[in-house]
Parts: sequence; structure tokens; C-alpha cells
Amino acid sequence: MRKYVIIDASEIDGIDFNEVVEKSSNDLRYSLDQSKAVTKYEGTQPFNLLGKTEYTWSEIMTVLGGTEWAAAEEAPV
Repeated sequence: MRKYVIIDASEIDGIDFNEVVEKSSNDLRYSLDQSKAVTKYEGTQPFNLLGKTEYTWSEIMTVLGGTEWAAAEEAPV
């Protein structure tokens, strides 16, 4: 099952892109202010993401619908 994790932008350099679905930092979903990003993985949580909150697809979609991630006109009603 695929899991999603929110990280601070300052942590992106520590991601091993061989252990997550994205292939580079360009593939990450960033918050509107670029201070956070979402990465995803399958299987065991990668070492550099240990201790981070894991989200399911439906949980991360709720988070991404918030004002920190989507412009007001894009946020779900």
C-alpha cells in the first residue's frame, strides 16, 4: 500500500530518491509557500522518513485540500 509523508523543504536533500516513488525533487508536491513537500513510498518506511506521520491516500487528499496546499479557488467546498 502506498503511504504519503509531509516533509519540510529543508529535508528534501536527505531523501534517497531510490526509496520513494518520486525520482527527483521536481516530482514532489509543494505547499503554496514552498516550505513543505509531500513524498510517497510503498512498503517499509524509508530510513530518512522514520518518525514522520504516514498518511493514506484519502488522508493526504484532505490535507492537500487545505489552504496551505491549495489556493482558495482550488480548495474543496
